[in-house]
Amino acid sequence: MSDGLTRGEFVSLVLRLAAATTISFFTMKVLMDALDPTKKQKLAAQKRAKQILNRLGISKDIKLNEYEMLIASQLVDPDSISVKFEDVAGLDQLIEELKQAVIVPIQKRDLFAQSSLMTAPKGVLLHGPPGCGKTMIAKATAREAGARFLNLDISSLTDKWYGESQKIAGAVFTLAEKLQPCIIFIDEIDSLLRVRDQHDHEATAMIKAQFMQLWDGLATDNKCTVVVMGATNRPKDVDKAILRRMPATFRVGLPTVQQRRAILTTVLRMEQTSDCVDIWRVAKLTEGFSGSDLRELCRVAALCRIYRLPSNQMENLGSNETQLPPITMEDLLGSLAKMRESKIECEGTIPRSFELD
Repeated sequence: MSDGLTRGEFVSLVLRLAAATTISFFTMKVLMDALDPTKKQKLAAQKRAKQILNRLGISKDIKLNEYEMLIASQLVDPDSISVKFEDVAGLDQLIEELKQAVIVPIQKRDLFAQSSLMTAPKGVLLHGPPGCGKTMIAKATAREAGARFLNLDISSLTDKWYGESQKIAGAVFTLAEKLQPCIIFIDEIDSLLRVRDQHDHEATAMIKAQFMQLWDGLATDNKCTVVVMGATNRPKDVDKAILRRMPATFRVGLPTVQQRRAILTTVLRMEQTSDCVDIWRVAKLTEGFSGSDLRELCRVAALCRIYRLPSNQMENLGSNETQLPPITMEDLLGSLAKMRESKIECEGTIPRSFELD
């Protein structure tokens, strides 16, 4: 060796440099892990994912990487979904259309895969005012179809390390393909896949591009049963390229008077109501109410009956001696008056049909 460095000394120097580099690498990795504020969340997500996969009975059948495990923590077993189409009142026509367009092609996927025109759509959009049951419909669709339901949390796609967000976004689709049939549900889809502009952050733009690229990959395989289902209150804010990938579009609007009557009947069917309750009259008085508004109306009314009890009966609630009184029309109208005041404060106006006679 030159400069008086023997072969043995050269080998020793290389080994020391290698050892120092290895120690530096692991030291830096430990420091980065210690500084990562999401480490505990990731470990908890992986633990939760293993429990979910065990319940589904698929933990041994497939191999998942760390990014897929992170997304798998958001899986929902269709058998554990309590929401059924029977619980979604007043939307019979929409439900029938969903069955024909989405559910039957998933249930009969082996037969429908023979034609590219008969497969389930790769994208479904539910849009309409808030509180009208879009999330309930998505869950009921997964339950009815027997598909795994991936309730995607948008915040889980972001990571502070460069390039990690794209890997997580990619894991959404690779995991869904491994678990198919699978429905990827994105609530408030406009917050993630909104109209692109020059002010978009680089990471956000890359996630959108990654999403669309992998989404297009689903359409190339007729046997791939993965459906992306989104819900939004503002469809105009969703990127046009995303809307093109969601050909099956359903509007979930505010319920009509007949639909409000059906919703009130469904909500109150498990409650004891007085003979004086006039569901039809309440339905007429609640113009402009969403499904969630009507449920809240009934909840407040159910609480009102408790406060009508004498103090001695209030103390004995829960015992066999005291039973809850039935919900009366007075309870419902009182609840409606409270909600009317809240709407006036929030919106400044109120429909004339809210006026109680």
